[in-house]
Amino acid sequence: MASVIFMKLSYIDNNRAFDFGKTSADYARFRDIYPKSLYDRLIGLGVGKEGQQILDLGSGTAILPINLYATGAFFTATDIAENQIACGRALAAEKGMSRIRFKVCAAEATGFESASFDAVTAVQCFPYFDAEKAAAEIHRVLKPGGLFCTVLMDWLPREDPVIAEMIALVKRYNPTWSPEGFQKRTYRLPPWAKDRFTAENVISYDEALIFTKEAWLGRVKTCRGVGASLSAEQVAAFEAAYRTMLRAYEEPLRLRHRIFIELYRKG
Repeated sequence: MASVIFMKLSYIDNNRAFDFGKTSADYARFRDIYPKSLYDRLIGLGVGKEGQQILDLGSGTAILPINLYATGAFFTATDIAENQIACGRALAAEKGMSRIRFKVCAAEATGFESASFDAVTAVQCFPYFDAEKAAAEIHRVLKPGGLFCTVLMDWLPREDPVIAEMIALVKRYNPTWSPEGFQKRTYRLPPWAKDRFTAENVISYDEALIFTKEAWLGRVKTCRGVGASLSAEQVAAFEAAYRTMLRAYEEPLRLRHRIFIELYRKG
């Protein structure tokens, strides 16, 4: 695997370094967790049409391109973590998905030609970007009238005790982690969108996701507060402790999440 590239952001985890590339093996196994309802909504919004050229930023192991592949669109999966792209490329090859190409690059400087994509997506990653620079780059690579879609899926610890207990355990090993989960908010057009995009649709809905204990443990290990930032020894200690805690729960786990979709059109 390639060397890790750590990120540090002043507004996340008290500036603690993290790199999702450290989690790539588990990420490829356990992070394909978005419900069918999300992909159905994206298709309904016009993201995923036959022949459409879609750039997926912060793609990780190409979860969105793989799940929307049947639409007939052409995908470009990008990420700054070489390990993530390597695992995504392997998964796509295993599935025979030749319409997904891959590139290691930052969202703020992709290197693609101007006006070369019909749509750009950013799933669970836009908060990690420099919003102003990324928005300028997205606007540049989109064709006139092209779509930009952001997706965030938050767990709901205030409404789900299993999630709340998990967060408390992670914070014993990583006190700087800031996994607040859903916060009520009133939508406003973000500053980065002004003079670049018009808001077409904003969707928010709740769904209980179903996990086996093993799948949930794997998903938690890939999060920023565990596998992306802790040492291997700390991750192993957390895993042992959480396996003990999980014995008290019945399978399958039905864990509440809230999904946000924001759709913008290039002005």
